[in-house]
Amino acid sequence: MINVAVIGFGTVGSGTVKVLLQNSELIKERTGLDIRLKWIADLDIEKDRGVKLPEGVLTTDAYKAIDDPEVNIVVELIGGKTKAKELILRALRNGKNVVTANKALLAEDGYELFKEAYIQSRELGFEAAVAGGIPIIKVLKEGLVANNIIAAYGIINGTSNYILSKMTKDKIDFNTALAEAQVLGYAEQDPTYDIEGIDTAHKLTLMATLVYGIPLYYNEVYKEGITGITPEDITYAHELGYKIKLLAITKMIDGEIELRVHPTMIPDNYLISRVEGVFNAIYIRGDAVGDTLYYGRGAGDLPTGSAVVSDIIDIAKVCSNGKSYAVRMDNKAYKIKKIEDILAMYYFRFSALDKPGVLSKISGILGEHDISISAVIQKERRKGEAVPVIVLTHLAREKNVLEAIATIDKLPVITTKTHFIRVENQSIG
Repeated sequence: MINVAVIGFGTVGSGTVKVLLQNSELIKERTGLDIRLKWIADLDIEKDRGVKLPEGVLTTDAYKAIDDPEVNIVVELIGGKTKAKELILRALRNGKNVVTANKALLAEDGYELFKEAYIQSRELGFEAAVAGGIPIIKVLKEGLVANNIIAAYGIINGTSNYILSKMTKDKIDFNTALAEAQVLGYAEQDPTYDIEGIDTAHKLTLMATLVYGIPLYYNEVYKEGITGITPEDITYAHELGYKIKLLAITKMIDGEIELRVHPTMIPDNYLISRVEGVFNAIYIRGDAVGDTLYYGRGAGDLPTGSAVVSDIIDIAKVCSNGKSYAVRMDNKAYKIKKIEDILAMYYFRFSALDKPGVLSKISGILGEHDISISAVIQKERRKGEAVPVIVLTHLAREKNVLEAIATIDKLPVITTKTHFIRVENQSIG
């Protein structure tokens, strides 16, 4: 029998408990494992979570559960960093295996936790930390372990994807879409982590570590949120054949790794561009398998609970036979490419006075910085007034782009700061 203690009985905790209890016979039938819920620790044990619990499993004392010598696996689901880190370290040092969904803690302080797990010869599972119910961690650790990963792109934050989807479908602005997401419970009252790309960066950090065997480089991830995206950008992107998504991107080019999170224009006929609402999708290209796409719910009690239970089952197998099949994180030393050194296509939205020769001045400056134009939209004409000039480029270096924009924005015919969005158009599925 494998005894499990769940620390934290909120949304994910209750989903985990539901899956464990409601599907216990199915799990036993498929795996031969007898997994028993020994403890649920939470500060509030009076609230009804909608699940019938075995007698005597609830406690307000997390240490009682973690210190119980009969417990084999501790599941940390309280969130945050300080207390969660303390509990995980205590569990590992008590000889327990640990499962967590805490992407922020792992991305920022994971080195100490994984090191402790290694020292104690214990497992640290984190399937639920990335993309909810999509088993992307298992895919990277096991399914694609024989592949060199060329690139990975992910829509891995449901809140931002919902907001951009609403802006696109209903032609509303960012603040209106955010307010609706908050009313529906898709966005927190303080949505900073979601809309500024921080949550996505945490998840990308964990993915990239598995993809390339590198350290947890969270501080090296370029982060840019969606607050600057306007309905006009979405409209012009559509006219150019693109949609705007908040993408997590990692790829290796010439021995350097890109780690970046930002709004990205992708062709609207690609599968990943059709991922709407709170759903997640991750595209991965391997040298052997080719292009693969993984789609599903990135959050929610049962999808995330399903991922947690998957880790519990994998670790229970280890407890039963003593063999670990986890892929080791080698922490290879690779250079992380700075954002100004990347090559990408770009979308520019200039606000320029409607005067003769404006476009030639803009294109001339772009040309001086080795930036060639792929497409132009200049439909509105208001003589002597500011009008939008939309430019799509071929591949260019970001450093050149920034220098060109700085020069263009000094022109007397440019009325507001130029807005740009990176474009990925390299068959990303």
